[in-house]
Amino acid sequence: MKNKIKELRKAMGYRQQDLAQALGVSRQTIIAIENDKYNPTLELAMRLARYLNAGVEEIFQLEEKE
Repeated sequence: MKNKIKELRKAMGYRQQDLAQALGVSRQTIIAIENDKYNPTLELAMRLARYLNAGVEEIFQLEEKE
C-alpha cells in the first residue's frame, strides 16, 4: 500500500518525531510507514488522517495486484 504521509507531513512542517509523539508511536514506526515497509492498523491510519487533516483514502492508496 502506497501512502502520502511524508509529503503531507513535510507540507505541514512536522518532523517524523513530531508526528510520532502526537500519535503515541515510535519514530521508527513513522519511518516504516513512510517507506511502505509497514501498513498501519486501521486505528493508526485514522489517527494519521485526522492529524494530517486529510482523508484516509487521500493518504493511502491500494496497489492493484495482477
